[in-house]
Amino acid sequence: MTGSGSERLAVMLEVPADLLIQLGRAMVERVGRTGVLEKIASENDLIVRRTLKTLGVKNHTDPGEIRTALRDAIIDNERQLLTYVGAQAGINEFEKAAALARKIARAGKGFFLKREYGADILRKCPPHNLLQFLGHTDVEELLARHDVEEIFSALRFIESDEWMHQTFEAAYSHFTPADFEEREIDVKVLGPEWREMALQFVAKKHHNVSHLKEFGVIFLNPITEDVPGKFLRDFALLLHYFHEIEFYSKLFRRYAAGPDFPEKLKSLLRGDVPEMRALREGEWLIVQRYLWKADAKDPRLFLPRVNPESMHWFRGERDIMELGLAEQDMKLALWHDSDWAGLDLFDGKDLISFDLEDNAMTEVSAAEGKQQYFNYHQREALWTRLFSEYAGGEFEMERLLMENFHTGTIIFGENNHAR
Repeated sequence: MTGSGSERLAVMLEVPADLLIQLGRAMVERVGRTGVLEKIASENDLIVRRTLKTLGVKNHTDPGEIRTALRDAIIDNERQLLTYVGAQAGINEFEKAAALARKIARAGKGFFLKREYGADILRKCPPHNLLQFLGHTDVEELLARHDVEEIFSALRFIESDEWMHQTFEAAYSHFTPADFEEREIDVKVLGPEWREMALQFVAKKHHNVSHLKEFGVIFLNPITEDVPGKFLRDFALLLHYFHEIEFYSKLFRRYAAGPDFPEKLKSLLRGDVPEMRALREGEWLIVQRYLWKADAKDPRLFLPRVNPESMHWFRGERDIMELGLAEQDMKLALWHDSDWAGLDLFDGKDLISFDLEDNAMTEVSAAEGKQQYFNYHQREALWTRLFSEYAGGEFEMERLLMENFHTGTIIFGENNHAR
């Protein structure tokens, strides 16, 4: 892949090179950082060469050989991780994975909705479909027999969209900061009574991990998926959720000190992204979802943006990498700082992601006979890597996100005191 740094990055981001050139000029005026595009492009090339050398790839222009080597690495890493998890304390693979994730995820306490308010929601808006499914006569029997957080994990898969919308608006429109409390992030492995519901979740989401941001809880559906790549993929997702929940908890705390707490809370839980087709100079869109999954032609995918999802993934994958460094039998350090790295061999027609999650998903797809190549995590991570460089690093990036999340954009030099 040849050309200037802006041209090479533009191919990977699927945007015109002029967009990046203009963005670079605007950012120099606002933060004074020059040569960022060339620097990131050069770092990308170094990561790609380092990874290919480690993998023993001989032909750096053969996408088939490269993808095979990346898939083989995923399979080897998963085998090593499964062996390590198997040596942990716990009654089964899921309990052991949950215990290990709690141990290695660098996430602190959070600010979460008190559990009793979950029970209040159910009393005010009885989940009739769930009651019928479980064979309970009323909400009190439901609450007596089941954990309120487990109940909430099941609602979205058995109640109607209308019920979910009405309940969400009725309940969450009236919460105040006093309804929240400080506590640890929790990981729950669902019991056998939820198996049928868990099967529905896995069939729809294609993974067995879920979470509730407002309650600060992560769920493991104990459905064994004996497909190469799925365990590593889902373990990375589990760690990602620790960091996502911690991030949103910080926003809950921040909004608790200001006005319009209920509306801001609902916006966070919906994952709102502004409907925009253009940005001003020095302005970046905050995208708290993977828009590509819903519409690969979404116009917001062609705008400069920062995606906190990428930050959560980076931190979760860093947890895995640090485990690999501590345990020499696991070669997980291969993926260090490569979540945003990519190789495009044919000018936008064959982008290869070097992100762990993209490659784990690609391996799963191949094992299931679908042969789909994923790179959307890498593309969002590359935009976020550019933003981080202009912002001044990971923690400055998080500060800017915290200060501007409610507006939906960050304008350098105007509303964020970026240096």
